[in-house]
Amino acid sequence: MDEASLSRLAAVTEAAGAGSAALLAAAARAREAAGACTVVLVEGMSDQSAVTTLALRQGRDLDREDVFVVPMGGATNIGRFLELFGPAGLGARLAGLCDQGEEGTFRRALDRAGLVWPGFFVCVADLEDEMIRALGVATVEGLIEAAGELGPFRTFTRQPFQRSRCRPQQLRRFIGTRSGRKIRYGHLLASALDLGRVPEPLDGLLAAV
Repeated sequence: MDEASLSRLAAVTEAAGAGSAALLAAAARAREAAGACTVVLVEGMSDQSAVTTLALRQGRDLDREDVFVVPMGGATNIGRFLELFGPAGLGARLAGLCDQGEEGTFRRALDRAGLVWPGFFVCVADLEDEMIRALGVATVEGLIEAAGELGPFRTFTRQPFQRSRCRPQQLRRFIGTRSGRKIRYGHLLASALDLGRVPEPLDGLLAAV
């Protein structure tokens, strides 16, 4: 992928609200090190926030390890990122995380790129859901209260579309109602996880890189 194509991909991620800083840093390092770095592909910045927060809590410095957690601005962009960082591009070592509903999209893109699945992990239903189940409803509600959002959350649960949902579903929907909130809680939820009970996809991903 040439500079113009990289710039277009960066613009796509920016437009999707994922930012391009990690993408550009990973591409620069992969070129400099002839692919001798690891690129972790995630759907969005909330996933990036959770992965980097948990890695830090485990005593890891991903920057020093040449591990870049790169948000793609949505699972549908996976093919373009594999083209850039895969064996036909910069040749970086690849890993990734996706939601259950996007597993097929990831698998088809990996097949087209001639890559195998190990190193990629699936969240049920998404990373927030995994962390909510690991933490439990009471702990997550405590985090929402500490963040000063208990009032908005209670208002949210009284909305007609939310009344029929169980509490974990309401929590997941509330956290995902806007991108800034989702990124914030990616960090807060990962910060609160018991390191002995990390959700399997997150645990597996960090063990793989």
